[in-house]
Amino acid sequence: MPGQELPRPGLNIYPDLKALARGSVELFTHLAEQAVSAHGRFSVALSGGSTPVALFVLLREPPFREQIAWERLDVFWSDERAVPPGDPQSNFSMAEDVLLSRVPVPAERIHRMPAEREPLDAAAAEYETAIRQVLGAKDGMPRFDLVMLGMGDDGHTASLFPESPALEERERLVVPNYVAKLDARRMTFTPRLINAAATVLVLAAGEAKADALAAVLEGPREPRRYPAQLVAPDGGTLYWLVDRTAAAKLRRRDADAPPAVQEP
Repeated sequence: MPGQELPRPGLNIYPDLKALARGSVELFTHLAEQAVSAHGRFSVALSGGSTPVALFVLLREPPFREQIAWERLDVFWSDERAVPPGDPQSNFSMAEDVLLSRVPVPAERIHRMPAEREPLDAAAAEYETAIRQVLGAKDGMPRFDLVMLGMGDDGHTASLFPESPALEERERLVVPNYVAKLDARRMTFTPRLINAAATVLVLAAGEAKADALAAVLEGPREPRRYPAQLVAPDGGTLYWLVDRTAAAKLRRRDADAPPAVQEP
């Protein structure tokens, strides 16, 4: 519910997915209000996966719906599969179906990743150009108000998968990425663009994420094996919002984590 305590920078552990979604939507609406007040718009890169669905459902309904200046949002995606819009695997289609078709974001401010286009490398360069045009580039880098990410049970984030070519990229902001274990092509933000954001929010829920979360947050630094370790905003703020089952294997969760946000 509105009015509950905002998540704190760093690790936030919630009792379940419902509470995690409420914490996420509180943070989303707070950041949107701050950004619109500061510079007249809120630039956000959405993530795919199953965990954001609960957040999107809350955002489209009262009372949160009324708290957001939807006409001031610029919506992008942090990654996408190489499928057309409308495909069941499309991150854009999930967000469109669950959220964007139900709130008044102007169509021209919804910036879909063109990951179905060929050649994919040129499509990624086109998306990077669109980001620079919309956001501008302070000190040569566009800066999102919020980049949303998930984390897979293998430690990947966005479409930065273990041992994949995009992990080596140091210059470009958006690149194609081939994921060998899935025999699939993706388009993804690079760590350089993610870490330029003012705020990065990583969501993880479910028992299947427990081993990877412990490795990412408490294990040795192995970013080629656990790419989520590359998420480290440069001058921005990082939030990890996880549920209790995902946090089950963290050794120091009770000492280091802020209190879990309980149901009102």
